Amino acid sequence: MRHDAGGGALLQARPAQGYAGDVSPQLACQWWQAGDAVLLDVRTDAEREWVGFVPGAVPLAWKQWPGMALNAGFDDGLKAAVPAGKKAVMLCRSGVRSIAAAKRAAELGIEAYNILEGFEGDPDEHAQRGKKGGWRFAGLPWRQA
Repeated sequence: MRHDAGGGALLQARPAQGYAGDVSPQLACQWWQAGDAVLLDVRTDAEREWVGFVPGAVPLAWKQWPGMALNAGFDDGLKAAVPAGKKAVMLCRSGVRSIAAAKRAAELGIEAYNILEGFEGDPDEHAQRGKKGGWRFAGLPWRQA
C-alpha cells in the first residue's frame, strides 16, 4: 500500500497533472459509500468477469478486450454515469489505465481521481498481483462472478 509521508494510508487526495488527483482505495471507497463520488471500474468486461468486481460500481471500460482499443462509448457513458457536482473515482487493475480515464474525464469537465494501486495492486516478488496493495487487498467490497 502506498502511504503518506507519516507512514499512514493516504487519507486525502494527492494532486496530479491533468486530473483532480490520486486517492487511496480506502479514501475512494469512503467517498463512494458516502455518496460524494461515483465509482467507475474502467477495466475490461473480461477482467471484471474473471478477476472480480465491485458491486455497485459503474462498469465502463476505458479499453475493450480483445485488442485493447479505446472504448468509443467512453465519453457518453461517463457523462451519463456522473451527475453534475459529483466526483468520479476511477478504478483499473493497477492504477495506470485509470489515470488516462481520469485525464479524459477532466477534459470533459468532471472532477476525476485515479485510485492508486487499482483493484489488484502491484506485482509481488513472484510477479503475482493481489498480494501487494489494491482495492481487493485492502478488504474493500468486491465479489467474483
